[in-house]
Amino acid sequence: MTSAPSTDAIRTVDAVVVGAGFAGLYMVHKLREAGFTVQGVDAAKDVGGTWYWNRYPGARCDIPSLLYSYTWSDELRDSWRWSEKYATQPEILAYAEHVADRYDLRPAFLFETKVVSAVFNEETGRWRVETDKGQVFDARFCIMGTGCLSVPRVPDLPGAASFKGKAYVTGQWPHDGVDFKGKRVAIIGTGSSAIQSMPLIAADAAQVTVFQRTPNFSLPALNTPLTDEEVAAFNEAFPIYKSLLDSGEPGIPLPPKGWVPSDEELAPLVEQLWNGGGLISAAMIPELMRSERINDAAADFVRARIREIVKDPVLAARLTPTSFPIAAKRACVDTDYFATYNRDNVTLVDLRETPIEAITETGVRTSGAEYPADIIVYALGFDAMTGALLNIDIRGRDGVALRDVWSEGPKTYLGVAIAGFPNLFTVTGPGSPSVLSNMLNSIEQHVDWIFDAIQHVQKTQSALIEATPQAQDDWVAHVNEEADQTLYPRAASWYVGANVPGKPRVFMPYVGEGYKKRCDQIAADGYVGFALSR
Repeated sequence: MTSAPSTDAIRTVDAVVVGAGFAGLYMVHKLREAGFTVQGVDAAKDVGGTWYWNRYPGARCDIPSLLYSYTWSDELRDSWRWSEKYATQPEILAYAEHVADRYDLRPAFLFETKVVSAVFNEETGRWRVETDKGQVFDARFCIMGTGCLSVPRVPDLPGAASFKGKAYVTGQWPHDGVDFKGKRVAIIGTGSSAIQSMPLIAADAAQVTVFQRTPNFSLPALNTPLTDEEVAAFNEAFPIYKSLLDSGEPGIPLPPKGWVPSDEELAPLVEQLWNGGGLISAAMIPELMRSERINDAAADFVRARIREIVKDPVLAARLTPTSFPIAAKRACVDTDYFATYNRDNVTLVDLRETPIEAITETGVRTSGAEYPADIIVYALGFDAMTGALLNIDIRGRDGVALRDVWSEGPKTYLGVAIAGFPNLFTVTGPGSPSVLSNMLNSIEQHVDWIFDAIQHVQKTQSALIEATPQAQDDWVAHVNEEADQTLYPRAASWYVGANVPGKPRVFMPYVGEGYKKRCDQIAADGYVGFALSR
């Protein structure tokens, strides 16, 4: 894939869409089908978003493939068949490419191109969007489909630049893969990417040393090929599933609202965590994130499974999370993660006992020892939800920078709009369910809502739509109140930015109920909380 040649000319378009992942693809398609002129931009060489970059061994979705799919086109749905219960990264990327091919979306994008600034011009009521290649776009609307997990944390450990071996970041994995055969490998981090990749790396490497700061809860994927019968059953039930999504329900069977199970009722519910349902199994446990008793029961069940799987009791204890409620950090879904620690070639280093002091020329030095390595894998997570937006110099009214407005944490209205930034929309932004939901469903809901808002601006012959400061303040307060009624804030998670030094500690997703219904009602009532101007 190649980018269009650089030009000094300013191109006028109705909308600039930043990102060619699932949000950007659908947004571009909807706008283009409605006759809008659209310019998409993405730093990658092709479509796929986070699934273009995250090619580390074992990368998979943690939502069942049949649910991790667009629902907006029966034609598209009928033209694709997932092969496994939890799709691998290559298959998810192939799906994104299939969508781009089927709807001829690539010509709408500039690839290998980064948006460096987006500045609102109050005189014209339009956005000036500039790229690192020198292109300039004059756009009425600016839509950020930049993704919640798209800016990986890069190594910031002392001495990292001195390492003489090969070093890789899971979120920026080489597209031609990495050969681990016979190598000594250091894996720093035990989040989702490390949990997914470590078993496959250990199968090839001579020695794997995992450096763990905080042990993580992880549930077994029990991944299997999808049978024709399973696909047929899903297709038969799809109209009900779609109607549930359209009405604002999650589309999966959940326990009755208000049901607080007794200890006897709870036992079979927590056992479901080990049935391969992954995050859906966790969602099936009522009041999991609101009741300490229920959360403790689920956490204790998983801790007992870890102790059963890991043969060395001392090692099992180090791998057992005890410092935060289960699901307060996004639970991982794995294949043989804990069992892999029974291999002779796998060692765990507990950084709470012996912290890393430096990366050396030949490996990793902690306060207790030095561990030689030929390859270092940095699995340090992401600057989640805000990182990609703040990497762009976004300036709204009066030239105010978004990074200044968000200096104490992100502030949005519904996670789609920001006061003082007219005609700018964020897909699955902070203040929306986003990372606590099925991302494909949330992306579709946001793209549809943003598209309808843009059409409303057109129909009312308005020039601008923007969130009011009061509506934004009220929404931020509501987001915080909802989070404070749960167990989520008890974990130092990337949900609160705890994995990024200096990042404000603010719980960023929305955990309340009825989000889509609220958004739909706001639109139906004439976009309450938004100011429209001519």
